[in-house]
Amino acid sequence: ILKMNKIITFFAILLLLSVSIYFFNKGNNTEFSLLNSTINIDGKTFTLKDGIAKVGIPGSSSYETVRYFGNEAVGDLNGDGLEDIAFLVTSDSGGTGVFYYAVVAIKNAKGYTNTNAFLIGDRIAPQSTEIHSDSRELHVNFAIRKEGEPMSTPPSVGAVLLLKVSNSGILEGLMK
Repeated sequence: ILKMNKIITFFAILLLLSVSIYFFNKGNNTEFSLLNSTINIDGKTFTLKDGIAKVGIPGSSSYETVRYFGNEAVGDLNGDGLEDIAFLVTSDSGGTGVFYYAVVAIKNAKGYTNTNAFLIGDRIAPQSTEIHSDSRELHVNFAIRKEGEPMSTPPSVGAVLLLKVSNSGILEGLMK
């Protein structure tokens, strides 16, 4: 009976330690999530929760809704040897337009920090997002409409937006 009590006590302590470690690690989880990050669009801050953020529009009963779109790409955009993550979000203010933006989560010693959101276009058709680590460029491939076509026409012309992260952490266009 004494031996059985020691075995039960051992397993109870082991279980208690396992549960304690689990909850300690869960409470200190610093893993970055694109779906639960903060994004700055044109000076306004949006904090995504499960990939969506809604912020009231001043003087209106409408909301501006920002959504995680995806098209993730991984690579080094600032030359520090750490893998950054580029991704797209959309912004919808309730009108007919859906605006697409590129954002980069820059990795550093403490985790990730998002850059500003850079406007790609209104009602475009995103295709792919690529990080070229050798040149530290972000290429956003998408389709637009032919010149003069109405916004109701589906995008059909290929386009690419070339972006870079500045030394101060700002996402900027390379060409205008």
